[in-house]
Amino acid sequence: MTVFSLWKPTIAADADRSFWLQDIGAKPATQPLAGDHDCDVAIVGGGFTGLWTALRLKEQSPGLKVTILEADQCGAGASGRNGGQVHTWYAELDLLTRLVGEGEALALCRATADAVEELAALQASGTIDMDLRLDGWMWTASSTAQEGAWGAALALCDKTGTNPFLPLAAAEIRRRTGSDASYTGIVEPRAGTVHPAKLATGLRTLALSRGVTVHEGTPVLAVESGQPCTLRCPGGRVRAAKVVLATNAWASAIPELRRYMYVVESQIVATEPVGATLDRIGWTGGESICDAQSHVLYYHRTPGGRVIFGRGSGLIAYGGRIGAPFNRRPEGAADNIRELGRVYPELANARIDHDWTGPIDCMAEHLPVFGTLSGCPNVFFGVGYNGTGIAQTPVGGRILASLVLGKDDRWSRSGLVGLTRRTALPPEPIRYLGARAVRHAIRIRNDLEIQNRRAGPLVRWLSEMTPGR
Repeated sequence: MTVFSLWKPTIAADADRSFWLQDIGAKPATQPLAGDHDCDVAIVGGGFTGLWTALRLKEQSPGLKVTILEADQCGAGASGRNGGQVHTWYAELDLLTRLVGEGEALALCRATADAVEELAALQASGTIDMDLRLDGWMWTASSTAQEGAWGAALALCDKTGTNPFLPLAAAEIRRRTGSDASYTGIVEPRAGTVHPAKLATGLRTLALSRGVTVHEGTPVLAVESGQPCTLRCPGGRVRAAKVVLATNAWASAIPELRRYMYVVESQIVATEPVGATLDRIGWTGGESICDAQSHVLYYHRTPGGRVIFGRGSGLIAYGGRIGAPFNRRPEGAADNIRELGRVYPELANARIDHDWTGPIDCMAEHLPVFGTLSGCPNVFFGVGYNGTGIAQTPVGGRILASLVLGKDDRWSRSGLVGLTRRTALPPEPIRYLGARAVRHAIRIRNDLEIQNRRAGPLVRWLSEMTPGR
């Protein structure tokens, strides 16, 4: 028997939660686990990965007893803290091709496009009101160094004859975003923005309606492998024939997974409602926008006229441990506020009503991985979405469902399954110190390149040591 100890998340105070969670007054809708229970599949984590996996299992095996155990409330982890941007994997077609080959890479991209349509159907039917607006996802450049960041993905899209992108010129970017900061780029028209907390709580309601048992306020302290596995929680135990670890960045508690993943922080702010100003400068739609710098900027306008503005340039978790600063770190908002003023000078004095942080589970390949833990054929995992998961977790749920059900199909045979193709990272403290040096160099380089200045050779060398693209 193997015992896996899991880290108990630091629960955020209500005032430190994301704008999304505060906006809808999100609260637990289910009771914590009490006593001992049995099920067929226990899912640890009530975010997008866990909820979609539960729904996929129920689609294929309605009689299956599925239990979700969530430490806080569904969506309170990374799912309810993200930037709310929805786009497919076509932007990562080059990375996918490198990892799984051209044929499957294209199939996975199509699967995420199908997931976008699934979200649209859920909203159109009234099943989940998620504020989905498919007004486009814009990948832009605001400096010469960023120009053509999309070139490799776009070339493969053209090669395969499946190119969902359209070119963007400066005038169109200005017309649609109200900003002169970016002047060239591409747009994926069938993409856009969503309210992540509405989506998460809507998926919870849908899962409950289909017979999934959900226990919020129920951290899993340890998992004992075996037949069955035993999951130990503060108020009781769950015995499960199979277990799915869907804890996003908190999966770094598992040494086998921690070898391949690292956890970084993304900082996001939400302005006061500034709809009148945004209307005046012409930013009226629900487009999501990404700036192509390495510490990517991502932003959009909410239906209520706020600007959501995020930047992936924050803390690195030593040993993968995620503490209170990964809930909220007010001093970290300064970078976002500075960049908000650069992109939208008209908002330089706008009040910031919310700021929060969130952990991102990263892999060197910038793509998620699925599989079973070594020596534990009934313990499954899905991690490493690298901050891009709204259209990707529905696909991850299909992969995990096929693995759990023991199927031999396109999902269980996916090249995203298994750690053998993945890059193991250095041990601590080398990993942490190296990551800090590299990310500091990236920050210096970004800040110079935004001004069309060139970084020195040492900074360029360090900044190019980041894995992935």
